[in-house]
Amino acid sequence: MIIRVFGAFLSIYSFAVLLQVPRRFVLQAGIVGAIGGFVYLLAIHFGRGDVMASLYSAVAAAVVSHIFARVYKTPVTLFLIAGVLPTVPGNGMYQTVHYLIDGNEAMSEFYLIQTLEIAGVISLAIFVVDTFFQAFQKSEWKQNSMKYVRKIVPGAEEPQNTEKREK
Repeated sequence: MIIRVFGAFLSIYSFAVLLQVPRRFVLQAGIVGAIGGFVYLLAIHFGRGDVMASLYSAVAAAVVSHIFARVYKTPVTLFLIAGVLPTVPGNGMYQTVHYLIDGNEAMSEFYLIQTLEIAGVISLAIFVVDTFFQAFQKSEWKQNSMKYVRKIVPGAEEPQNTEKREK
């Protein structure tokens, strides 16, 4: 299991580089992915199904992503996208198309429904954790999403539009 968790870390680390995550946060994105992969493997080991294991993994990745976002004062999506990647049902979509091409509609339907269930629990986990963090957000934890917006000081001259309007 340690090798698989390290593999999840390495793949998420590489994927974060591919997504052009800032270099100082690539390691943290890999850690979030490794935690998500570890929780998924742990749930599977204890006999949970793929859907419930994906739910636990997505909740863990979302919680750690929110914590990292507040600690490093960055957007949550920086860590969240990489964190839920080990849970994304890519194999389920492959199996759906594979059995559809083979003409085995029953297996194709089974994998399609399972894939949709996993995608649904991932989005549900992200929504619930995000709502929880917003509901219990302390004032000192608020992220300043406006810091990238140009501030206009009262009394200062506003920028003029250089184009002339025709009437």
